[in-house]
Amino acid sequence: MISTSNYINAQSVMNVKKQSLATIAALEAKGDLQRLEPAINEALDNGLTVNQVKEALSQLYAYTGFPRSLNALGVLQRVVADREQQGKPVTMGPDAAPLPEDYDALKQGTEVQTRLTGTPFNYEFAPQTDYYLKAHLFGDIFARNTLTDAEREIVTVSAISALEGCEPQLIAHVRGARNMGVTDDELHAIPKVLAATVGKVESWRASKAIATVYGENMEEPGRPNDGTWPRGEFNSAYAQYFIGNSYLAPLDAENGGPVNVTFEPGCRNNWHIHHKAVQVLICVDGRGWYQEWGKTPIELKPGVVIAIPEGVKHWHGAARDSWFQHITYMTRVEEGSTTDWLEPVNEEVYGILP
Repeated sequence: MISTSNYINAQSVMNVKKQSLATIAALEAKGDLQRLEPAINEALDNGLTVNQVKEALSQLYAYTGFPRSLNALGVLQRVVADREQQGKPVTMGPDAAPLPEDYDALKQGTEVQTRLTGTPFNYEFAPQTDYYLKAHLFGDIFARNTLTDAEREIVTVSAISALEGCEPQLIAHVRGARNMGVTDDELHAIPKVLAATVGKVESWRASKAIATVYGENMEEPGRPNDGTWPRGEFNSAYAQYFIGNSYLAPLDAENGGPVNVTFEPGCRNNWHIHHKAVQVLICVDGRGWYQEWGKTPIELKPGVVIAIPEGVKHWHGAARDSWFQHITYMTRVEEGSTTDWLEPVNEEVYGILP
């Protein structure tokens, strides 16, 4: 269960209600319903109203999809029922004030989006999506005064921090949050809240986006020692076969030496098969996972060596809370050796790993 002591002790920086919103948003985005339930209970104890929590979870459908939003709303409904049954306080709070009869969602949404982005924005490539963003998200949803614009951006930044592969949107919303009234101190507090209540990877994503926007140097906890095993260059040639970012550092490349592969937290390659060759992994830094199709995952730590049999479907990559490095080379290579890249490793497989 999430305890009040897990929230950062900095009420002057970000009050505990906003911290609760950040935690709930990130857990909703992850689909972590098991931890979402105590987080919602904690949020209600911290003074958020049921309608404020409901508003945050309803808004998130636009960012995380209806399935996660509806699942989270179901958890909220269950928490409220349980609290009422147990005689615990339940404060519904006011709902959003009614809008004027002449309310123009497209006009108002355009104004809100312009304030968020700092400049008029038109998504000409997909006009219908542009309309949805302006009229519905920034018009219909942001017009509801159950949450302030700043609170909505705390929710959005926290949620996107829990989503893989959304760095451009996360950076855009960090910039937008400043325009919508989130203070610099509050933005810098979000990674601390996520680290305490959600996870290191989510905190790292938020920190990285904030550092990018503010032009700050970022210390990356858990990152491998580049002085011992070089990280190398971004693995652009194979990026399409990875979830997250990986880096390649050829070792003695001019003589056909092995390659050091670095995975950022949460990064893993797709399921794949090596034909007519055996791949060897020598784990040198951080923590990761290796799994063969139909078998139990194997935890990878420095000193572990894996010889991947020819023709076996498998994947390997970092743990969600740690950078990871392994050296790799191919042996028993026969003429005509190839690699088949297959489907990504989804959350049903990866999400259950510690």
